[in-house]
Amino acid sequence: MTEDNNESEPRAVFKESSKIFRRNRALGYVSNHVPAVTRYVQRRRDTLVITCIGRSFQVYTASHFRLLHVSGLHPDDITALATDRLHTYTASNKCIYAWRAGKHIRHVYRGHNRDVHLLLPFGSNLIAVDHENVLKVWNIFTEDVYLEVPFKVEEFQVTAVAHPPTYINKIVLGSRQGQIKILNIKKNSIVCTFNHHESRVTCIEPAPALDVVAVGHGDGAIIVLNLKFDEVLMAFKQDWGVVTSLAFRTDGPPILVSACRNGYMAFWNLEERKLAGQLQAHEKEITTAICFPSEPVVFTTSPDNSMKLFVFDMPDGGARQLRIREGHTKPPLCIRYHGSSGVSILSSGEDSTLRVFSTLSESLNKSMGRASYNPKATKYKNRFQFDKFSMPPILEFTSDTAREKEWDNIAAIHAGIIQTTTWTFDKSRMGEHRLVPKQFQNKNRVNFQSETTCIVLTHCGNFVIIGYSSGDIERFNIQSGLHRASYGAPAHEKAVRGLASDNLNQCVISGCSEGLLKFWPFKGKVDKPLAILRLADGISIMRQHRESSMLAIGLDTFKVYVIDMHTRVIVRKFVGHTAKLNDLTFSPDSRWLITAAMDSTIKVWDIPSSYMIDHFRVERPCVSLSMSPNGDFLATAHVNLLGIYLWANKTLFNQISLRSIDPHEPAPYVGLPTNVCDAMDLEDGMKELEIDGDDEELGETIDAQYETPKQLAPELITLSGLAASRWQNLLDLELIKQRNKPKAPPKAPKQAPFFLPTVSGLEMRFDVTNSASDKDSSRILQASTLNNLTTFGQLLEATATSSDFNPAVTHITQLGPSMVDFEIKSLHPEAGGTLLAMVQFLKLIEFMFSTNLNFELAQSYLSVFLRSHGLTLTESPDLVRALRTVSRVQEQAWDRVESKLTYGTGVVAALRNFAN
Repeated sequence: MTEDNNESEPRAVFKESSKIFRRNRALGYVSNHVPAVTRYVQRRRDTLVITCIGRSFQVYTASHFRLLHVSGLHPDDITALATDRLHTYTASNKCIYAWRAGKHIRHVYRGHNRDVHLLLPFGSNLIAVDHENVLKVWNIFTEDVYLEVPFKVEEFQVTAVAHPPTYINKIVLGSRQGQIKILNIKKNSIVCTFNHHESRVTCIEPAPALDVVAVGHGDGAIIVLNLKFDEVLMAFKQDWGVVTSLAFRTDGPPILVSACRNGYMAFWNLEERKLAGQLQAHEKEITTAICFPSEPVVFTTSPDNSMKLFVFDMPDGGARQLRIREGHTKPPLCIRYHGSSGVSILSSGEDSTLRVFSTLSESLNKSMGRASYNPKATKYKNRFQFDKFSMPPILEFTSDTAREKEWDNIAAIHAGIIQTTTWTFDKSRMGEHRLVPKQFQNKNRVNFQSETTCIVLTHCGNFVIIGYSSGDIERFNIQSGLHRASYGAPAHEKAVRGLASDNLNQCVISGCSEGLLKFWPFKGKVDKPLAILRLADGISIMRQHRESSMLAIGLDTFKVYVIDMHTRVIVRKFVGHTAKLNDLTFSPDSRWLITAAMDSTIKVWDIPSSYMIDHFRVERPCVSLSMSPNGDFLATAHVNLLGIYLWANKTLFNQISLRSIDPHEPAPYVGLPTNVCDAMDLEDGMKELEIDGDDEELGETIDAQYETPKQLAPELITLSGLAASRWQNLLDLELIKQRNKPKAPPKAPKQAPFFLPTVSGLEMRFDVTNSASDKDSSRILQASTLNNLTTFGQLLEATATSSDFNPAVTHITQLGPSMVDFEIKSLHPEAGGTLLAMVQFLKLIEFMFSTNLNFELAQSYLSVFLRSHGLTLTESPDLVRALRTVSRVQEQAWDRVESKLTYGTGVVAALRNFAN
């Protein structure tokens, strides 16, 4: 993901998941050593920032550093990035990929024999230079090589490339030998060569002025060169060494920004030809420095896993930090879920910082600061300079939410020192207290080898209990920082390796490297333990589950014991790891115990059955793990990796059949999660639909239009999809009308309009079928028939000759419950209908049953028809024959539904009985 995990990441075939856990995503990655690129999107009216994170890249908005997209995985690490109006170009494993919207591959350019390290989009062409020192010009849309120019390494090794504005078909190349050449890619000829400096050219940046470029060299020299007249306009010297990046401000002030490898930026005034200011922006080298067009800001990235935006608004014209997105600069050592919501992960790293990572959005990530002996002195000191007050890395911490809003609720122990620091999650900063017992204070200290080894915070959030390598156990009040109790004198003869306390503050449990597990009263006489349990081997790690009063203990011999804190007996023993245990964690329901060891395996033990039910091997050993309070994710941190990896619990989403596994059998290899949730490989991206180049801007989502068919298959019984009130209320319509009857009669309007006939239906339409035509000016209304059929009745009579029932079905399904009831009742001859309309209505129901469409509507309409007309249906032989036909079709359809339902119910009941 970053340069730390790029060096030895295997490309072997691995599984996507184990039995229980599936790869989800990685948190905490921002940037690496590959320079980032930017582009302005007119539709968004914002600049997009594209950073590399190993085998994928991320797209952010510059306005809020909000993450928009994460690309699919490349076959190898990305070696170069570039972008233009249409595509984002990435180089990986001797190939170049053109991406659209950050996730769709449009083109792949294959033909390089070595990895590509320089990319430059140039109109309809793409310039690529590989480590074999071969320059190729690709046609972006046809994927053909337009030009191939090999250079001799000993004469001209290409190290930088740029395109000056208005230089048609020409690019500027810089070399390791210090030479600069202008190449005409159309004529394949060298226009001219410049020899103004012998040091390696590291970067070339075109200036806002025509014919002018700034050239950075490996010895810190910066030359502003006029290409047209081969004239050096001015030269600067950067004392910090290699110039890694150059950028011109275009918002007014004539400032040239240069970056170097020690994290500094220099601002050069081009009018006065002197240094205007300097700023240390990063801990490591600055690989990207880009000034946004017509904006007083400069964007930077660095291999320290951070990207920043600086704004030039200081009184002296200098820059200050405006926006930042960062992760750990060194690998995390301890991670824990915080709170009951399962959205925040606390993480401490080798960089001595404590950070909060959100599983919902990167914008919710925050840093709680760097541990310091004197935070006030460090606050006014440059954070990147050597800080003599900086504390060692945090090895372990404990937290609770009980008193989060009132005082410090996090306590942390550090490597090699005796002090314990407190932190506040609510205020996201380091606390005021440094917890040191009296016997270890400088004036009383005898054993200078002692250090803190373990820590636990009580469930009430008032006390923190600390264990030391000398065998002492001390209790402090975390609110005041005062010492409250010492357990034993000392509690153990060897180093304390683990501590635990129950929910009610009745008992404290301690374990030492000698293999003794002691149970102490929380308060009162704490000089003697209540009970002692001797284990076969020394204790290396302890973790507890307070709700179930279970204690997991990892031994020096790689065994794991589970102890009941109430009965004080060993209830389970698990054997299977072959190396030192790094961390243990319980599932929220205390059914599983998850263990991680230096043998690079993660094992899941089922406590009730005492079997191992899952195990898998990862690329690098897991140093810390934590299960979400909701049980949906497992978070892990690994050796020399900067990120936090999330694994989804498949048992919450799928029916997983678990069985016992031999703990000694080889664990399957599962690849680490990536920065993309359900990461898309390149093969998947290539299968995406091809879209024209200028159909959408970067960042714009592709709307796939998919229409669900009315019926998946003719033999399937299909419901209408209408609201249940449209057909369920038909049988109780009279009751509903009676209940909704108004208490007072409606008042007539003062001036009622003249009567206009309307057509029944959901929409208000006037009946103009009998209106006078242009040829006949008579105002006498002439009835075509003597009956008073509704529109639905007329459609039914029309089916007698056409046999097309679709218009009638469409019409009645659009009506509301009251109108459906009215239309069915109006079919009777006494209500203005005809016998033919009633017969055709029964044929309509038969048609709906035969097509298997609108099944529930057909049942409901038939029920209303039978209830409304009753015994009068038996008076007509035609109606009786139609009723018999409908009855036979309806019975066949219901038999199909009933048989399927009975079969499904029986299968579910059998499975339930089998599970029990």
